[in-house]
Amino acid sequence: MLESDSIPRMLFSSVSNKLKRITGNDAVLDRPEDLMLYEYDGSLARGAPKYVVFPQTTQQVSEIVKLAKCEGLPIVPRGAGTGLSGGSIARQGGIILGFSRMNRILEIDVANLRATVQPGVVNLDLSSALAPYGFYFAPDPSSQKACTIGGNVAENSGGPHTLAYGVTVNHVTGLEVVLADGRIAQLGGAAASSAGYDLTGFFVGSEGTLGIATAITVKITRLPESVATLLAIYDDIESAGNTVVALTSAGITPAALEMLDGWTLRAVEASVHAGYPLDSAAVLLIELEGLQEAVDEQAELVSELCRKCHAREVRRARDENERQLLWKGRKTAFGAIGRISPSYYVQDGVIPRTRVPETLRKIEDVSKKYSLTIGNIFHAGDGNLHPLILFDARDPEQTQRTLDAGREILEFCIGIGGSITGEHGVGMEKQDLMSMLFSDSELEVMRRLRNCFNPDSLLNPQKVLPSARTCREAVAPGHPSLDMPGSAGVGLR
Repeated sequence: MLESDSIPRMLFSSVSNKLKRITGNDAVLDRPEDLMLYEYDGSLARGAPKYVVFPQTTQQVSEIVKLAKCEGLPIVPRGAGTGLSGGSIARQGGIILGFSRMNRILEIDVANLRATVQPGVVNLDLSSALAPYGFYFAPDPSSQKACTIGGNVAENSGGPHTLAYGVTVNHVTGLEVVLADGRIAQLGGAAASSAGYDLTGFFVGSEGTLGIATAITVKITRLPESVATLLAIYDDIESAGNTVVALTSAGITPAALEMLDGWTLRAVEASVHAGYPLDSAAVLLIELEGLQEAVDEQAELVSELCRKCHAREVRRARDENERQLLWKGRKTAFGAIGRISPSYYVQDGVIPRTRVPETLRKIEDVSKKYSLTIGNIFHAGDGNLHPLILFDARDPEQTQRTLDAGREILEFCIGIGGSITGEHGVGMEKQDLMSMLFSDSELEVMRRLRNCFNPDSLLNPQKVLPSARTCREAVAPGHPSLDMPGSAGVGLR
């Protein structure tokens, strides 16, 4: 070994030893065969960290951040790695901060409708812990069996039932955070409101670029007295889209309103056997919650409206088992697609709800233009699209067509007054589209705000705001991030 080769290795070893002194020998990974498991999330891109460390306390997180600052190393917070925009990828190497060991529910305060958790608590585990008290945590991403509350906060995650109850930011009242210099700060708290600037709301959705959440106080919601789950079945997808418009015009806001096109539901049915009709062109999964009498009345009203919009049939789940099976089909849809395609690229565009029919036509045109199969599954109630573009990541030309198709869909969303993300975040996937959504002045304000909290850009660098090296370059044909089959579509939303 040459002497010059030994210098960086000694430095790496020194940092590794310092991390182990903070967290313990079994809490640091630095071997290539271990690090490769943390190169990716559910997006197309990859990036290898130099270290992965698993803290157990806020104080340990603070000490790790101070060390990273001293060594000039980037630091990337990571929950369960189910994200779909490259948010938890170590784009410049450095340290990945894994929160799998900070997974305790710190407090359940039923009297004040609050719970406080560490960032590594799995979303569904919180609702399961609340169930005996008659409560749950409303934001429910489809990956809720795996994704963590910390990741939900970073991306401002949504889910099917956030149509009526709001996304993560609407349910977070307080945050304990570690800042870029290692200081610990409390933003907000358990109270319904607090004085001064709403730094809690500002922090949620910042994707780890402002600080690192180490304790999260959330609102808890009482379980409804009654739930009705309807499956409206259509012979053409446009009628399903028109139903969404009609429900909006009628002022009806279900707890959830989901759409699957015929191609997607057939893939789901083959995997889950949820009871979706194989001969339909589309279905709407509609859920209503509230008092028994009100739910029954609204179920009749919604069913009648669906039929007026040419639903050939409207079914109501007969019991809880049938209801859970319908939702299992919806929430495992991405995994079902993985059975029939080596890779898929999922989009996260947002449109006005009244523009659903024409957007579906646009997606069909894009599918034909690029000769790609695109399945549609999305939160129709709030216009949050999730087109699934099927492709083979081992084919550079097909990969490029996939990226181009995804970009064209998002550009269309922007053009009709929508956005490039509803819940997956910007990450490194959509940075270059931010300049289409915001003016130079608006982006400059965002940069200045970020720099106040993260002046050295060591917290999750090259994420969210446009930078010289975009995600499209990171996943361009021939890039190592796509050398392995199945590098896209490995995560659940």
